[in-house]
Amino acid sequence: MIKCAAKSEARILAELAIQMWSDHTVPDLEKNFEDLTQSDQAVCFIKYVDNIAVGFAQCQIRTDYVEGTETSPVGYLEGIFIVETYRHKGYAKELLMECEKWVKDKKCSEFASDCELDNLDSYRFHMAMGFEEANRIICFRKNL
Repeated sequence: MIKCAAKSEARILAELAIQMWSDHTVPDLEKNFEDLTQSDQAVCFIKYVDNIAVGFAQCQIRTDYVEGTETSPVGYLEGIFIVETYRHKGYAKELLMECEKWVKDKKCSEFASDCELDNLDSYRFHMAMGFEEANRIICFRKNL
């Protein structure tokens, strides 16, 4: 079962997300998900198997420029994660399809995403799901 996450499920989302975004904390992620679940410009879906949360997807509407797109606004897959023991069962594809439906309902004609250059699993997933590579970049920063 896939469910559109409610504010009350922010902790569940955070506990899944920390496994992917380990440079954050569960309380910070929980607060972020509480806000996202209250926004009409974002949505989070949770995949349940036998009442166990095994994955999630987060997507948003972006109105700023999105690399490789020609329209605005654009739906954007901000994150998608499946617990390792539940992978390769089509659950990520199911979550992605829910995100795509939501984005279409928001009148977007393009859907975008990104992944780190060295994240081959994510790259393969995106390519298998019909995304096309738009660009490769390396971002820089420095302390001032």
